[in-house]
Amino acid sequence: MVQGTVQVTHGGSSRWRRRSGEYPTLTAALAVAGDGDVLSIAPGTYRENLVLHHAVTLRGPEGGAGSVRIAPLDGVALTVRASAVIQDLYLEGQDRAAPALLVEDGCPELTDLRVSTHSAAGIEVRGAGARPLVRRCTVENPAGVGIAVLDGGGGVFEECEVVAAGQNGVSVRGGGRPRLERCRIHHATGAGIGVTGEGSGLEALGCEVYEVKGAGVQIAARATARLTDCSVHRTSADGVTLDTDAVLTLAGCDIHDIPENAVDLRSRSVLTLSRTTVRRFGRNGLSVWDPGTRVDAESCEIHDSTGDYPAVWISDGATVSLDSCRVHDVPDALFVLDRGSRVDVVDSDLSQVRNTAVSVSDGATAQLDDCRIREAATGAWFRDHGSGGTLAGCTIDAVQTGVIVTKGADPALERCTVTSAAEAGFYVSAGGRGTFTACRVSDSSGFGFHVMDGCRTTLTRCHTERCARGGYEFAEDGPTAQDCTGDASGTRAAARSGAGGVPAGGERSGIRTVTGVQSPAVPAAQQPPPPSVPRPADGSQAAPGTAPRESGEMLGQLDALVGLDSVKREVRALTDMIEVGRRRQLAGLKAASVRRHLVFTGSPGTGKTTVARLYGEILASLGVLERGHLVEVSRVDLVGEHIGSTAIRTQEAFDRARGGVLFIDEAYALAPEDSGRDFGREAIDTLVKLMEDHRDAVVVIVAGYTAEMERFLTVNPGVASRFSRTITFGDYGPEELLRIVEQQAEEHEYRLGEGTSQALLTYFTELPKGPAFGNGRTARQTFESMVERHAGRVAQLSEPSTDELTLLFPADLPTLPALPAPC
Repeated sequence: MVQGTVQVTHGGSSRWRRRSGEYPTLTAALAVAGDGDVLSIAPGTYRENLVLHHAVTLRGPEGGAGSVRIAPLDGVALTVRASAVIQDLYLEGQDRAAPALLVEDGCPELTDLRVSTHSAAGIEVRGAGARPLVRRCTVENPAGVGIAVLDGGGGVFEECEVVAAGQNGVSVRGGGRPRLERCRIHHATGAGIGVTGEGSGLEALGCEVYEVKGAGVQIAARATARLTDCSVHRTSADGVTLDTDAVLTLAGCDIHDIPENAVDLRSRSVLTLSRTTVRRFGRNGLSVWDPGTRVDAESCEIHDSTGDYPAVWISDGATVSLDSCRVHDVPDALFVLDRGSRVDVVDSDLSQVRNTAVSVSDGATAQLDDCRIREAATGAWFRDHGSGGTLAGCTIDAVQTGVIVTKGADPALERCTVTSAAEAGFYVSAGGRGTFTACRVSDSSGFGFHVMDGCRTTLTRCHTERCARGGYEFAEDGPTAQDCTGDASGTRAAARSGAGGVPAGGERSGIRTVTGVQSPAVPAAQQPPPPSVPRPADGSQAAPGTAPRESGEMLGQLDALVGLDSVKREVRALTDMIEVGRRRQLAGLKAASVRRHLVFTGSPGTGKTTVARLYGEILASLGVLERGHLVEVSRVDLVGEHIGSTAIRTQEAFDRARGGVLFIDEAYALAPEDSGRDFGREAIDTLVKLMEDHRDAVVVIVAGYTAEMERFLTVNPGVASRFSRTITFGDYGPEELLRIVEQQAEEHEYRLGEGTSQALLTYFTELPKGPAFGNGRTARQTFESMVERHAGRVAQLSEPSTDELTLLFPADLPTLPALPAPC
């Protein structure tokens, strides 16, 4: 397109100015134009750097989008220093050090502009006197910022769109304070909206930020912003971030489909939310850190987490207040940890929580008033010394355990009600304290109040009814109960009058006082099973209180496994040493120290998890472990997203495995080769210390591929010393895979027809043994495929015989996968 002409219509009132003129360039036309003049630009490409000093009107043909291109080879395409009117232009810039459109002064009106550029900024507003009104403009700048407002600049942007930006979509700094109305910012490589620096601010109304490779909205370094009825979604990083004394208000906003934290605050930042929804986030819905950092939320909703992290995370002295909010469909609802951290929750709902609704640890505080918790594994868990707070007037319904208090935590609960707990209503153990006033438990499948030995708990005017195992289960030394009542349903033993600190003659129906643990002289295998202990869902494969089976029974099950001859020899040798050591101790002799922690190496599907389960049960039968249950975890269960959270997760997994086996599958993933600052190393360090401090409480088995596990054993000086025995699980051969299929057939009442066994041997011999090969899993999948093909064949028969319903033939085998073509 060639350059056209520019027609100038003068706007003066004197007769001699009432004329028109045509000029070959925009520069020439601007040189003669004055305030009020109109410059009508003919279609064409203008390779000029324009500067507007007067309040002129500069316009292209109406409706001719893109027909007038202002595209200099370098420098700023259009600089505005007056209250001009600019319409229907297409601006291009190529200077990485300069913007395409620069507004330096005045209150110009910019309408229907298209800025397509590879410049430092598409539109830049700079200076305290610059206050443009920008309507329906589009900016595309893959090389830099979409819209930049800085050095005290301001203005209003209405219905504008940033369709691409190599940096921030909208950048505000140096005291800039723009207003965005109904704008769309998307496909930015930096933040969608970034506001930074003291005095900088932004107001956005009805805007949408999406498809950005950084954070959706980023406020930092004492900047402020307010977003009303805005949407932030589909970012690559956090949805909204605040850092270093930033202040943000979100009203009626929707933050969703965020792979990381939906909202992250640090360093004394303050966030106020009202009528805002946070949903479908991969990490935390709200992540709040550091002393002085605060969130105040009213009538908000946080739900549908897509990851395995708490919906609200509060740590390092931060504070969060939730009023009339809903948190639901999340792994954990509220996690508050570290001394000085606090959460205040009023008239809110926490529901459909897979693990813990409220977790308080490391000296943090939680205050819940008139809240409702339902459908959670644990309603509230006060975990350790210094952790506490108050629950007042709260209802907890349809949970595993209502409230847990452990390790010296000391909360106060007033007028709280727990209904339909699958285990205890209130459970206190491990030196937990707590004050319970006018609390009620009904329809619990366990005890109403279960207080273990040594817990200085106080109960006043509490009541239980219809608790299956009894209203109250108390240790002899510890709890104090006064004026507590309960019905007699499910009570296993009557209370002793006046025991546990209750005045004689007081009503104690359903209270049972029990003594402490058995004498250490009694072997663990002969002790009665412990009372049911409330626990969150943890993947353990044996319930507490299950009597251990005889070791011969488990060793028989081990021998019945297909193959694994070397594994069986190793396990038998280990259990023989443990058994002989136990007998030597009973005879008053010294017993050799046996390292019980193991490394299992080998390919998938070779029976590592099965052997680990049997090993735990064998040790329980020998009295080495209390329960022998198996807790299986992997990297995702142990490694958190923030400093400190990994240690907490690892400690919790270790605690769940107490008395049994902690089985860590693919343990090498905790120490990737390019780990850098990966938090997996923190999990390893924590695990090594726990294994030393509690060497008799848990057996730890780490498992994975042989080469990777060899590297894993070198990542921490203490790892190799803790795991002195490695058991290698070899791949199954064709004959062993055939035996697995035969066992599967027998278990499911099928038979192998004539020629089927030989066909299976041939099939397993020719089956490629690549990375996808799953050993025992492959054999089971082969059997399942045969059953499916058999069903498709027999379903066509009108009245099949018993043989036809049970016999599997070579034709039922799946087709061998095709081998890759040779290079």
